[in-house]
Amino acid sequence: MTDSEVSVLLHCAAWRGLLQSQVQVELSERFNRQTDPALDCQIEEVWRERVSKEPWLFNGSKFRLHSFCLASSSPKHPACTHPPHTLPSDRAEEHEGELQRSRQRMEENLCITASLHETVQSSLVKRSRPVNQAENKEGLSALSQTSSTCRENLLTLRLGLTCYKDYLGTNWSCRVAELRQRGEVEFGDPLVLLAQPLGVGGVLCTDDGQVVLIRRSQRVAEAGGLLDIPGGHPEPKVVCELLGRAVREDQISVDMMQQRLVVSELFSSVCAEIRDEVNIPLSSLGEPVLMGVALNHTSAGRPSAEFYVSCSLTSDEVRKLYWEGGAEAHESTDIVFLSRTEVLQLDRSNPLWSELCPSAKGAVLLYQTVKPDSERGQSRQPDAHLIASENGSR
Repeated sequence: MTDSEVSVLLHCAAWRGLLQSQVQVELSERFNRQTDPALDCQIEEVWRERVSKEPWLFNGSKFRLHSFCLASSSPKHPACTHPPHTLPSDRAEEHEGELQRSRQRMEENLCITASLHETVQSSLVKRSRPVNQAENKEGLSALSQTSSTCRENLLTLRLGLTCYKDYLGTNWSCRVAELRQRGEVEFGDPLVLLAQPLGVGGVLCTDDGQVVLIRRSQRVAEAGGLLDIPGGHPEPKVVCELLGRAVREDQISVDMMQQRLVVSELFSSVCAEIRDEVNIPLSSLGEPVLMGVALNHTSAGRPSAEFYVSCSLTSDEVRKLYWEGGAEAHESTDIVFLSRTEVLQLDRSNPLWSELCPSAKGAVLLYQTVKPDSERGQSRQPDAHLIASENGSR
């Protein structure tokens, strides 16, 4: 299924998704966006205009997804490449040149091995049900006893820093086509001038098999009134605070952070968003499972890491907690439940599809592909399920 608003950049169907211990990050200022004084002035102009209309907007620091790598410690396996997902013909032609160059960047060192696949497979058996803190520790401890080489070579996300102001001034700018063209001409990369903040979202499934959707308030900055999954952003400031560094948002730099804490924030932030938006206690949530990364083409291909999160509460219990109100209750106006079967069968022929915002569509596509809560044990060939984005996202 294709949709011009969204596409899948990366999915982890070979493992039914990845756990926190199977993901690492590489942080560097090299992965920040390129800029210049003229562009900075444009961004400031856009920000002033938006804040004048929406004074509640806040310019926080965000992580910028530059690229990613799936690699193998085995020199016998060459890099793997995969064809791009297909866009409607008019957009596909428009970005054909960008795709080829971006795909080469994104697929650098892409490779996995059968032994790695088997190691990961054994760690995923119990993930479809919620687990408590003690079980989480036990599972992570057992996983840490596996080969560190295998653990470290599953997925690496290359991250820089950006901010929400830059996101609105680049990805959401009326001049975004010009910025893409400049990036391609001057740097050989159509995304190098864009903020590309990495978001997170959670496909939350209750104990009675219902997937949770919330209807976005008209006061949020994007997709007001549409159905969404709980989500937000991992926060660089949280990582700094965990290290005892009290800094302003505009003072944060990559050398202030530890990579392992960035991974922790990436996974824990989706649970924090579920807690704040749906009012579900963290103790009722299972360990997040990374399904992959989806791209929102209504905001120039902005990436979002989409997770599956199980919940030990029933849909009735979740509904009651939602209406009691959480820390971010103002961001939504209603809660909607769909069965697993309905979500797996959801496509463009269903009227509900047009009510989903792009981030929810991306999460649904990943859920349908990865099936993180499906029955396990079936034999699967190890394969790196990489799909280059249609808009040339790295």
